[in-house]
Amino acid sequence: MSKSALHRGVGVALWRQIGDEIRRGIGTGLADENGRLPPEAELAARFGVNRHTVRAAIAALVHEGVLRSEQGRGTYVRRQKRLTYPIGARTRFSTGLEGQARDRQIELLDHAREPANATVAAALGLEPAEEVIRLEMRGLADDIPVSRSTAWFRAAQFPEIADYFARTHSITQALALSGIKDYRRASTTIEARHADDTDTRDLRLSPGAIVLVARSLNVDSNDKPIQYSQTRFSADRVELTVQG
Repeated sequence: MSKSALHRGVGVALWRQIGDEIRRGIGTGLADENGRLPPEAELAARFGVNRHTVRAAIAALVHEGVLRSEQGRGTYVRRQKRLTYPIGARTRFSTGLEGQARDRQIELLDHAREPANATVAAALGLEPAEEVIRLEMRGLADDIPVSRSTAWFRAAQFPEIADYFARTHSITQALALSGIKDYRRASTTIEARHADDTDTRDLRLSPGAIVLVARSLNVDSNDKPIQYSQTRFSADRVELTVQG
């Protein structure tokens, strides 16, 4: 990104824009053969900003695990392989990351019984404002947060889903205890956006980091909708692959 390509006054801080460009530039030769970035002064000149702005961008990427700073030596790309998470008809968190992380778990952050909003009601085929159970969850791989999800279930059909999940830490097992022995992914849409405050806190990201948002609908063996979810993945930690 040149200084002319920076977008001022659009609600996205300059340091965040520069951070995004550095992230993209890592894959296109911005760093040298040792993974070292150009000096701050050179980056500041390239982007047409002061060194403090570049420093803020680098600090955010260090916090997110993209870069590492070595005192007196410079800033380097952190060579860590992203996890590959498959999106398929029978995707499960623990099996999706099998072989890539020793410890895989999902923790329950919060839950509530509430009226369905228009989006959730339409996805689950409910009457407007029909009650649903909302689960707020976080997926961890080797104690590193990789996903932050919100899932909704029809309250009349799954009144104990929160308790079952709290006991088993597994959506599959919680559904089995609710009488659903098998289910599949009926649809998934994926988009990229900047992290919001919840993502930043729960995924341990810097403000405005990139997350991949997967919106999915699960159905039972009779193709009846049973679960609608919105899951955010850290784009620097997880790569999504769509399976046919």
